[in-house]
Amino acid sequence: MPIYDYHCPKCGEDFELLVRASTTPACPHCAATELERRLSLTAPQGKIKAIIASNRRAAAREGHFSNYSPAERARLLKS
Repeated sequence: MPIYDYHCPKCGEDFELLVRASTTPACPHCAATELERRLSLTAPQGKIKAIIASNRRAAAREGHFSNYSPAERARLLKS
């Protein structure tokens, strides 16, 4: 059963629901069934850059730079 993000045009709420294929989702705020299904985000907004930076610092501490692009590796090795 996938979790989908929905937007209710009637009340303007955004929410997630775990939905079976055989059920019709309803807004938990106003019970409307005419909903817009939205694309879910893969990671919390604003956290992706922090996660990448953290992983890069950990890789650098361990002495490898495989997660950097060739241009970034060249720049880092010059310093």
